[in-house]
Amino acid sequence: MAQAPVRRSGGSPFPPIAEYGFLSDCETSCLVAPSGNVEWMCVPRPDAPSVFGAVLDRSAGGFRFGPDRTQIPAGRRYLPGTNILETTWQTPNGWLIVTDCLVVGPWHRTHRRSNTHRRTPSDWDADHVLLRLARCEHGSVDLSLVCEPNFDYGRHAESWEYEAEDYSSGAIGHAGTGVNLRLRTDLRLGFDGRRALARTTLREGDTAFVALTWRAEDPLLPGTYAQACEAVERTTQFWRQWLSHGMFPDHPWRRHLQRSALALKGLTYAPTGALLAASTTSLPETPHGERNWDYRFSWLRDSAFALWGLYTLGLDYEANDFFSFIADVAEHDDEIQVMYRVGGEPRIDEEILGHLSGYEGASPVRVGNAAALQRQHDVWGVVLDSVYLHTRSRDYLSERLWPVLVRLVEAAAAHWREPDCGMWEVRGALQHFTASKMMCWVALDRGRRLAQMRGDLSTATRWKAIAEEIHADVCAQGVDHRGVFTQFYGSTALDASLLLMPLLGFLPAADDRVKATVLAIAEELSEDGLVLRYRTEETDDGVAGEEGAFLICSFWLVSALVEIGELARARQLCERLLSLASPLDLYAEEIDPHSGRHLGNFPQAFTHLALINAVMYVIRAEDAEAYARPSPST
Repeated sequence: MAQAPVRRSGGSPFPPIAEYGFLSDCETSCLVAPSGNVEWMCVPRPDAPSVFGAVLDRSAGGFRFGPDRTQIPAGRRYLPGTNILETTWQTPNGWLIVTDCLVVGPWHRTHRRSNTHRRTPSDWDADHVLLRLARCEHGSVDLSLVCEPNFDYGRHAESWEYEAEDYSSGAIGHAGTGVNLRLRTDLRLGFDGRRALARTTLREGDTAFVALTWRAEDPLLPGTYAQACEAVERTTQFWRQWLSHGMFPDHPWRRHLQRSALALKGLTYAPTGALLAASTTSLPETPHGERNWDYRFSWLRDSAFALWGLYTLGLDYEANDFFSFIADVAEHDDEIQVMYRVGGEPRIDEEILGHLSGYEGASPVRVGNAAALQRQHDVWGVVLDSVYLHTRSRDYLSERLWPVLVRLVEAAAAHWREPDCGMWEVRGALQHFTASKMMCWVALDRGRRLAQMRGDLSTATRWKAIAEEIHADVCAQGVDHRGVFTQFYGSTALDASLLLMPLLGFLPAADDRVKATVLAIAEELSEDGLVLRYRTEETDDGVAGEEGAFLICSFWLVSALVEIGELARARQLCERLLSLASPLDLYAEEIDPHSGRHLGNFPQAFTHLALINAVMYVIRAEDAEAYARPSPST
């Protein structure tokens, strides 16, 4: 059913983060506001400069297609099983339905190889077209089109020009970024500088379409409304065919699992196999604050956890491409980074865009991410755990990947005694983070298991001994006087990342220290029942201000509560978290525990992967006979 969006309050010109719709073709993504305005889109790659950036500054470009003088829709929904957005409008004189999608079609590169794809071509490929269809269902509706790109994060306004002899198409480009846009519609276009405009009255049964492409050669733009409908049908087939490969329980929470799976798939970059942490930059973790980061890159940690979530649902083919992506970057990088650009490039210079106001005035607006240069020792463990999980299910490990894994395990063995920036990428003093040590143990433990599978018993024995040494060190120095694991050695602060201990098999769930840690986090590191990463007043993270509750941590708590036998409590928390989803069942990175407002970049892969795991933990615990227990650690 279509759901009504939450109305804006306080007079802000920016829609609440949770009200945005997310579109993807597995190469490009965009955010659509309830008003029908595309307010975030970067082409040709998701980490490229934006062409529509109104989510960060109202003058940074947008693309609206909807009823004139009506901004609030009657309802919005995704077509079931897809990332195709349908918006229904009621105007004073009629009803209008607008359908938005980034088009995916059959593989069309039949005469020349792609210069971007490094993975094995599939049956489907992005057409590089943003397609928008309108249909008047009743009465009459004044339809308005305003396409106003502003290139390079709103720094360069160019002008449209007609492309043909009629009024149906136009072109605009920016030499600095090398991006050229072409617009085609069955309306009559007019141009006013950087604005492409059209307006008409649709009566019952009337239709219209507009298509925008950034494809330089052989643009796949539809020429008629019928061809546009065919493109939507092909895209529908792509998403539903992909989703049908998953194993979803017949359960009331099924739609949350499917929407999260579709969000994760939409955050992949098909040409290389990279997975994005999120589709946006600088959406604030603190309203009006400075905790604004660029997440349009592939964190090895986030990606590995995302594969864990997809694997839980039987959607594990993405793992092959991602592991090839890791092999690609490792072959050119002796010391693997924590994140890379979607093309595998290691350089991610951080820059502040002072000309942008920021979402609701939250500044600075950052592009790039200096955390790429940090030491985060957990990354070795999450990659090894993901590879082990995938390898165990298929009984196959790529010979190309094995040398990379050896380097990761040996790096964990060489550096586990050193301090680092931790999983949360703090920009304060380096610490001996307990979770980082635990993940180094995971790297050695999973490496040992993989070596055994390969018959390399001497390496397995050596890695097992180091794993046991790390384990003993964490148990000796990472626990406080209460028997609770703490954020770093010698600290009494709590850290939600330690909820992973029972999930990764570091200690059995029945261990008193595990129970004490999970319950301490639930009771002492929570605000209104939602879990914080840590308390900012206790942790030197190098940034001012507070932050909201990290949704991944609350979903981790659900899974950990199931592990320690607190099933009723886990289900209650899971139900609450699912109720906090956006109107389109999407999640940002954080949530304000008091208001329920979504905060941070959107949609967030970390949140959706944790949702999948938490929901499946609860479902399997309640019906153990119907569903096999998820156990990545055994």
